[in-house]
Amino acid sequence: MPPADPAAAPGPVTDAHLHLWDLAASPYSWLAGAPAPLRRTVTIDDVREDLLGLGVARVVLVQADDTAEDTAHLQRTAAAIEADGRIPRADVVGWLPLTDPAAVADALADPSRTERLVGVRHLVHDEPDPGFLDRPEVARSLDLLAEAGLPLDVPDAFERHMDQVVRVAARHPELTVVLDHLGKPPLGDVAAMGRWREQFAAIAEAPNTVAKLSGLATSGDGVFMEAADHALSLIGPERLMIGSDWPIAPRALDLGSGFAPLLAHARTWTEDAFAAVTHGTAARIYRRLGAPLVDG
Repeated sequence: MPPADPAAAPGPVTDAHLHLWDLAASPYSWLAGAPAPLRRTVTIDDVREDLLGLGVARVVLVQADDTAEDTAHLQRTAAAIEADGRIPRADVVGWLPLTDPAAVADALADPSRTERLVGVRHLVHDEPDPGFLDRPEVARSLDLLAEAGLPLDVPDAFERHMDQVVRVAARHPELTVVLDHLGKPPLGDVAAMGRWREQFAAIAEAPNTVAKLSGLATSGDGVFMEAADHALSLIGPERLMIGSDWPIAPRALDLGSGFAPLLAHARTWTEDAFAAVTHGTAARIYRRLGAPLVDG
């Protein structure tokens, strides 16, 4: 029986960028400027059935606050998702205190801090210091992530952090650097898109970078197809993965308004490219610590 939704995939889909937050767990100060529907706790119960309707068999929960409490909440939530069984795999891109290498080392040695942890992210776009990722102490922490086999996610990069991603990738060749949301290309702005293309090309040339096809419905005018095709042609399907950026996409709490069109467009690519972007790349990049190279 074919999937009920035309964007649903024939095979497992990984949503590599799903947000869930609990207002009782962490401050999420950025929510004060977010659309009103987002200023509440969002849970897997709000989106599970829609994910299943799109063929999602794995979710990667991505941190939304630079606190240990938010990451611990996601770890508990991931465990509960797996225990429920309808979505069999759930992992976490969490936060670690990158300005404190000793604390990062301690966290990486603590099984309770690394449970289901498959990557690390810091909200660099909210940092007052534009050179956050260039700080010497952060560089030492990134070396620790590389040694542990954990990738670094970089959010909302354009234009402030695109060149910095290139520098970080060059400085830490053993670290996988994941560019979230294709760097937030300014879709619809012809001149600015020219700059994004140049910067994305430089990122694609770094072999230890990966890009995430996510968050594009809220980037510029939201017409993402040309940018997605361009990214695929430059970085290739083995270094590209897909995510919903739910609940921020583009109608709050509406998975179908953002993720379904992305999946539908990805189905216009070759079968091998579709399989890599919707599952294979995430399986290889987002691995649990100690897991084999490809762990599905």
